[in-house]
Amino acid sequence: MMAVMVSASSDSPQARAALETLCRTYWYPLYAYIRHEGRSAADAQDLTQEFFARLLARNSLARVDPHKGKFRSFLLASLRHFLSDQRDRDRAAKRG
Repeated sequence: MMAVMVSASSDSPQARAALETLCRTYWYPLYAYIRHEGRSAADAQDLTQEFFARLLARNSLARVDPHKGKFRSFLLASLRHFLSDQRDRDRAAKRG
């Protein structure tokens, strides 16, 4: 949990290192979850990368509160919301 707090706190070299460790640690489990949801390997890779990009762009890690639960639960809930939004976008694109 300390890595999450450090990575969200600043743009220092320590924060970047903590963020890299976080992404390396959780990339495969999130990828595997997306694959389990029925996406192809290539789609799962793209979605995992996009998920991390949005998580970082929105500075979502700053909202992590250790008193509200585990970081893994936060990531999984965030991923589920992201995938739901992605499904909505996919359906909208099919409708034109």
